[in-house]
Amino acid sequence: LLANRKVAEFVGRKRSSNAPTRTFVYRIHDKPDQEKLMRLGRFVTKFGYTFNTNQLTGHNVAKRINKLMGEIKGKSEENVVSILAVRTMQKAYYSTQNIGHYGLAFPYYSHFTSPIRRYPDMMLHRLLAHYLEGGNSVDNEVVEELCEHSSDMEARAAEAERASGK
Repeated sequence: LLANRKVAEFVGRKRSSNAPTRTFVYRIHDKPDQEKLMRLGRFVTKFGYTFNTNQLTGHNVAKRINKLMGEIKGKSEENVVSILAVRTMQKAYYSTQNIGHYGLAFPYYSHFTSPIRRYPDMMLHRLLAHYLEGGNSVDNEVVEELCEHSSDMEARAAEAERASGK
């Protein structure tokens, strides 16, 4: 995780106030949807748990969900509550627009470490090598299109995996 963070930070941070940011492939993860959090809260109260959604902000959500996961551990409702909690979270995806990785609480994150298993990993390695050799930033639109395609394909693969399991 540290290598993934540091590489993304190295490329993503501005070198000076007038320097543009360089195009890069980030693995980003947005904050959970408030409505989904409220549904989770209503659901777990039926099992006797408290999950107050009125005061949830920032990384307080992650702490509360982790606390809930600890409370349900080993109980008969653990499976159903943990599945719903995971579905409450946003899906991580690839983008050139860095918004950080909420789930890991990292402002910069990408898939740098080996093994290289995905095309975005390869794009990232190529971009890093290009920048280390002194290259200028590449066309953001082209890379963003590849990020969107990779995210779509990853979602399709996950769906196929779930379907085969059923």
